[in-house]
Amino acid sequence: MSQDVNRKELEREGCRALRADNSAFALKIKHFVSTRCCNIVHWTYGATTLLFWMTNSMHELLRLSTGIPRLDIILGGGLVEGASYIVQGQPGAGKTIFSNQVASANVSKGGKVLYVTLLAETHDRLFQSLGTLEFFDRSQLGTNITYVSVFQTLRDEGLPAVVSLIRQEIARQGATLLVFDGLLNASDRADTNLDVKTFVAEVQSQAAFVGCTVLFLTSTRIAEDSPEHTMVDGVIELHNELVGVRTVRRLQVKKSRGSAGLGGYHQFEITSAGLIAYPRLEAMLSTTTSEDDPGSVVISSGTAGFDAMLGGGLPESSVTLVFGPSGCGKTALGLNFLSQASVEEPALHFGFYETPARLLKKARALGVDLDGPLASGALEVIWNPMTENLLDKLGHRLLDAIRSRGVKRLLIDGLGGFERAAVYPPRLVEFFAALTNEIRAQGVTTLATWELRDLFGPTVTGSEISSLLDNLVMLRQVEIGSRFKRTISVLKVRDREYEPVIHEVGFGNKGLLISAPLEAVTGATTGVASPVGAEPQT
Repeated sequence: MSQDVNRKELEREGCRALRADNSAFALKIKHFVSTRCCNIVHWTYGATTLLFWMTNSMHELLRLSTGIPRLDIILGGGLVEGASYIVQGQPGAGKTIFSNQVASANVSKGGKVLYVTLLAETHDRLFQSLGTLEFFDRSQLGTNITYVSVFQTLRDEGLPAVVSLIRQEIARQGATLLVFDGLLNASDRADTNLDVKTFVAEVQSQAAFVGCTVLFLTSTRIAEDSPEHTMVDGVIELHNELVGVRTVRRLQVKKSRGSAGLGGYHQFEITSAGLIAYPRLEAMLSTTTSEDDPGSVVISSGTAGFDAMLGGGLPESSVTLVFGPSGCGKTALGLNFLSQASVEEPALHFGFYETPARLLKKARALGVDLDGPLASGALEVIWNPMTENLLDKLGHRLLDAIRSRGVKRLLIDGLGGFERAAVYPPRLVEFFAALTNEIRAQGVTTLATWELRDLFGPTVTGSEISSLLDNLVMLRQVEIGSRFKRTISVLKVRDREYEPVIHEVGFGNKGLLISAPLEAVTGATTGVASPVGAEPQT
């Protein structure tokens, strides 16, 4: 209790002294305090170390962009200027690329970076590795970004000398970002937890004086109750995990003082461009980015007879699931839909199974013109090979393509590609809810295909995902009297009457078309039908 009283009295004395002091140094401190919201600031006034706990909800926090695509969204707007963060993860998790990418982004916006390491050798090997990445610019070395090794200083003189060196370099460089790579090594040099706290606090204070953001990098997962964790403003953890036979990179913001970041794990990848983050769609889009206005307009499906079955056409801004086994005409129905694309109503094919070349070959064979819309820019085809995909990467890629071109017609062929990419399948319902809600809000009318695993059978297996969608259409191969017939039936059209009659499906000179109603049979939806009055086939 007495320590708290003494600390508070010390704070009051320091504040009174600071208000009365109009020296250049004090004016700089007062300007920093009045313009930045920080949680903990250490500063030296004369021979006394003063601790200020500050909370300022009246001012918006100034932010430093990380330059890593979508990471600022996860962080709630970016790094807080003048704040300190621990970036932790096992070797190979991506910490060095992370910090250097943030550094390059800071330099590109006119900032200065001081990058402190505990390497015993020169930084040439580091620069050689960074040289393979697009963001790394060697011309900035020694001018806007300075790399300094404090290995010898730490070994010979200890932590206080390291703090002194950092203070001098921050002032000399005018740094707006400090990266300290080797927090674990520095902590190992400390004798007690108090020494660790003192080291972290003094590095923070030197940086905070000039509004310099700090990244502490460490290769070991630091306990959440450790001195380092309790003193910094944020903790970002990078993971490189083995899931089955593949590796998956994920990050988590474990602490973010003063920021409403997105919790939980978020996937990321490392490419030649550096880190690219993919926030979990259901976390990022808990609400849509624009208001959903369903309207009452219907648009043509492009398939003769299908609009009549739907009650006039596809409702605008709706999502229609077309499901059935392989070879029943799902993609052909979608190609007719895409053929109606125009410059005023752009379309997108987002598929997994067929390359663009094979898709165009199929369209030509069916008599469907996709070459014209492609040549005019009214249609775009995006192919996602069914290899190792990331669920959220696919979702963001789709939404980015929709927004960039103002897409109004969308064919997702098929939803199973998303399912295969899910590292944690139980989240699929929430993922699809966020994805389809955002697609609707963008004013996009969507056909999505889903392949049933069984070509024939006595039952039709469904999915909870179907409840999220507006319209349900089933395509089937039906066996009747030793003949196979393709059929189509509309099972659901939200808020609209439709024709609940099973029709035969055929192919004309302009692709798939709807024929006459199927003859009177039972069991057509299972794929094994029997004439009315006959015993069901088994």
